[in-house]
Amino acid sequence: MCKRASGVILIGMRNTHANRDNGGPAVQIAEHGAPAVQTVGLTKHFGHRAAVEDVSLTVPRGTAYGFLGHNGAGKTTLIRMLLGLTRASAGSATVLGLPVPAQRARALARVGAIVEEPSFYPHLTGRENLKVAAAVRGPGVRTRIDEVLHRVGLENRANDRVGTYSLGMRQRLGVARCLLSDPELLILDEPMNGLDPGGMLDMRRMIRTLVEEEGRTVFISSHLLDEVEKTCDVAAIIDGGRVIAQGPIDELVSGGGGELVVECDDAERAAGLLAGDTAVHELRIEHGGLRMRLLAPEQAGEINARLVSAGVVVSRLEPVRHSLEERFLEMTTRLEVAA
Repeated sequence: MCKRASGVILIGMRNTHANRDNGGPAVQIAEHGAPAVQTVGLTKHFGHRAAVEDVSLTVPRGTAYGFLGHNGAGKTTLIRMLLGLTRASAGSATVLGLPVPAQRARALARVGAIVEEPSFYPHLTGRENLKVAAAVRGPGVRTRIDEVLHRVGLENRANDRVGTYSLGMRQRLGVARCLLSDPELLILDEPMNGLDPGGMLDMRRMIRTLVEEEGRTVFISSHLLDEVEKTCDVAAIIDGGRVIAQGPIDELVSGGGGELVVECDDAERAAGLLAGDTAVHELRIEHGGLRMRLLAPEQAGEINARLVSAGVVVSRLEPVRHSLEERFLEMTTRLEVAA
């Protein structure tokens, strides 16, 4: 079941009759070991324009997954296809092991989602808004109101009118509304957009708690790369409707390379010892030390051993870690040049 409100789509209402066989086609059983989300060649065209093109994603369960891209890159369109709100032009998708849109109702019974900023009745309190939401979700859901308010850190403001809430508090109340149905998967579209630094920190901590303490999967669409790097375990980068990179955050920021900084007592001599080594690329003296790129990160130990055995005193040897933002700009700029 899907409820629409102004500027927001909320999903996560359990259908107690979802598993009932009404004599129709056989119902596919969800695979508990399946990824939280999986897409193969997912494509969406609007006329001659491709909003999403041949996207294949695998979102592991029990992770915070960042879906990164500039505004207009295709993030929200892909989310709408996952939620069955718009049909794909080609490709396939499963949510919690169930195909969508074929088994949309069953899949979304275990999904909580917010697309765009959540909206509430401003004259009602946070608790009263959740009571309204609980009333359409079936018996027993109302008993979770205190629990979800505590989970999102709003228990002390639960009896205040939502019209007095900050944007960050409304975002957290939106997550609380999703949690009423105890979903396995949360899909949040730009949850940190417009938040101040304190609101971002609150949202980040809440997401990590949902993943680490409760074992939920949180799929986060965002263009705020620094926050995604701090919040997520795995990410995909979409540019112009296509996924250009995906994987664990550490792998994305490393870019598969082995860039290394070495500080020593004689940079000139150290550079001479390493010159011509086929494993060393882009070797240069920088700020009194060496900076180089290796074919493989594990070769750093060999570099250290070679310098020390030659009598060079190495005071620092450290791999260079790029930020996710740097990697994102590097990859998207490269695509623009190639185009």
